[in-house]
Amino acid sequence: MQVNIPVIKGEGSNHRSRVVLHFPPTLVEQPIVCQLVKKYDLDFIILRADVELNKKGLMVLELQGREGPLREGIVFLQESGILVQSLSQDVSRLDDRCTHCGACITICPSEALYLDRGDRKVYFDQEHCIACELCIKGCPVRAMEIRF
Repeated sequence: MQVNIPVIKGEGSNHRSRVVLHFPPTLVEQPIVCQLVKKYDLDFIILRADVELNKKGLMVLELQGREGPLREGIVFLQESGILVQSLSQDVSRLDDRCTHCGACITICPSEALYLDRGDRKVYFDQEHCIACELCIKGCPVRAMEIRF
């Protein structure tokens, strides 16, 4: 099943998309990400990976390239049998739980969680999130949620 994954315009003709790839055991040993580079001229940044031979795998990537090939590369992943999700679908903050204590701000390496000095509230910018899960461990009221 193909899911529409958001593609964000960058500088010039460069676009990017942050995705979560769920590999079935049969594809863990395949050079799928290398094929993205060769076939679609895409760059990638591995934000997180948990892959074991003969078991399912998980990779969080930021894919970068021209818009057309980027979208084609995402379709290629989906047609290869990999479940592809947008990272923004998997990481969220439960606003009703957040007390704006700021404990998460000091441990967030990507500065996706930040304090607005005007209203003294903590905000979450999904575009900067790398799904490291440090906020999960550091939030005393469990206001952050990751659904991999």
